[in-house]
Amino acid sequence: MPHTSDQIGRDPRRAAGVLLHPTSLPGSYGVGDLGDELTVFLDWAASAGMHLWQVLPLNPPGYGNSPYNCVSSVAGNPLLISPQRLLQEQLLAPEEFSEVPAFPAERVDFDRIVPWKAKLLRQAWNRFQVKNEEFERFLAEERDWLDDFAVYMAIKQREGGAPWWRWEAGSSRHESGTMRKALRDLRDEVQFQKFVQYLFFRQWGAVREAAHARGIQIMGDVPIYVAHDSADVWANRELFQIDDRGEPIVVAGVP
Repeated sequence: MPHTSDQIGRDPRRAAGVLLHPTSLPGSYGVGDLGDELTVFLDWAASAGMHLWQVLPLNPPGYGNSPYNCVSSVAGNPLLISPQRLLQEQLLAPEEFSEVPAFPAERVDFDRIVPWKAKLLRQAWNRFQVKNEEFERFLAEERDWLDDFAVYMAIKQREGGAPWWRWEAGSSRHESGTMRKALRDLRDEVQFQKFVQYLFFRQWGAVREAAHARGIQIMGDVPIYVAHDSADVWANRELFQIDDRGEPIVVAGVP
């Protein structure tokens, strides 16, 4: 395999890198995302001789907005979806950016950015609802985790964000009847949640390609345990130490 100019003479056992969560990037929409600012960061990292980029978990955070307390160990964080990219793809229109809130530049105001971005994503969903082969392929390829996650999020939305063990009895248990009823009664919300994941993984795939094109490898990071209030535990109760009410029998954590 031919060597790129920055690899000549470099010891493959040693590499410089940087740890950066995309939410820490600057941007016009209240939180760093997978848009142009991330490309600029990758250009800088490559120019500085960096060959590693370590990210914190990119999953959707639950209570407390911590990347180590996520509602899924597989799904992507909707906050990282770039509105700029959606505008370029004509999934959003310019007039939908006419009243962007004055978000603080030095921190992420989650209480304001979460509902604002959720509104944008729903506008994109309303504009997208046509037959799309790439979307259908994504649904088929990711079905093993995506179906459970989308139903979990749809029910959680209906239940006002309450943790799954406090939902009504029929919904708190991952049973075939629950799944069928949710798919019937909450069909649009379930499809919307799948669409959001489609957007995230499409944008994240482009970022990975951009990083690799610059000779930068991406290192992931994961919590030691999945979160109790997550699609993972809700859909796989038998794998976890929880009682009949869904409460944990043992817990782990830090002081």
